[in-house]
Amino acid sequence: MATSSIHVWLILWKATRAIEAYAHKSIEHLGLGVTDFAVLEALLHKGPLLINDLGKRVLLTSGSITAAVDRLEKQELVERRNDPVDRRARLVHLTPRGLKLIKKAFAQHEEDIEQLMSEIPVRERTQLVASLRKLGTTAAQLVGGQNSWQRKENDQ
Repeated sequence: MATSSIHVWLILWKATRAIEAYAHKSIEHLGLGVTDFAVLEALLHKGPLLINDLGKRVLLTSGSITAAVDRLEKQELVERRNDPVDRRARLVHLTPRGLKLIKKAFAQHEEDIEQLMSEIPVRERTQLVASLRKLGTTAAQLVGGQNSWQRKENDQ
């Protein structure tokens, strides 16, 4: 089996595209795109967030996160509220409807991803996570960017 750097990159790229397609299929029946799902999931697990913090968490630019929140607000899945600590800031909250939808969507998505990952034993998953973190850190350093995609060990 070839293990040249370019071969590893090609396999990783193909796997990423296939996994993304699978993840999209997992949530599309709910009428959610991957971006909307990511925003709702972040709010489910982290609670209300400032829009800029939400954008950083889901890896969206300020313009893209604003568009996503606007879209979700029109669907009555999220709402902006004044920050009780800083009156100049606005927090994005899940609405009861949004909470109900993302709980259902996340449970199904988690089941689907578990089915996908069941092909990889837990020991190999741990090794894979460590390797991907190293790779991501190195790539971020080489382009001079911050490693914002990498999360702390206990972070989802």
